[in-house]
Amino acid sequence: MGNLEVASAKRRKKQDIQKAVLAAVAVTGLLAVAAVAPNTLQLLRFLPKEKFNLQYRAKTAVKRLVAKGQVKWVEKNGKKYLRLTPSGQKIFIFEQAKVSLHNQKKKWDGRWRMIVFDIPERRRALRARLRGVMREIGFVKLQNSVWVYPYDCEDFIALLKVDMKIGKDVLYAIADTIENDTALRQKYNLPET
Repeated sequence: MGNLEVASAKRRKKQDIQKAVLAAVAVTGLLAVAAVAPNTLQLLRFLPKEKFNLQYRAKTAVKRLVAKGQVKWVEKNGKKYLRLTPSGQKIFIFEQAKVSLHNQKKKWDGRWRMIVFDIPERRRALRARLRGVMREIGFVKLQNSVWVYPYDCEDFIALLKVDMKIGKDVLYAIADTIENDTALRQKYNLPET
């Protein structure tokens, strides 16, 4: 594995642990300091095992989430707890929407969902982030600013537009047919007409 792949894998694992901690805080409402111990953060046991100490990694993830402003420490009855901030709630809701979109029962209704966007050059980083999310969800790029998906995703796109503050720059369209869509149908294992 090359250097870029190793660095990418490390970043992804850090993000996975942060997402698990964020989910634990969101589900419980409050996460006690004791929950940073490896025997109580049960969500982390599903991640790949590594040489590193899981307790240390969980504490580091909590510190990063606090630094990002996604969780905060609160004191209740003399004990310290973690609580989601509004920013953390927003990120958690967005991550849950992505998971929900992946897990929905997918029966194709014969229509294509198209996302067309025109984000100015001065917002290049945002445009790259949008493309990354589209790729992650499973959209296929028809052109640089035109992406297609065979299943209903309107709610997710609305949430994405709000989250990225790109409402006027992104259009959601439903098309009955796309010329020469054989490759698209094969990509999604859809029946030929």
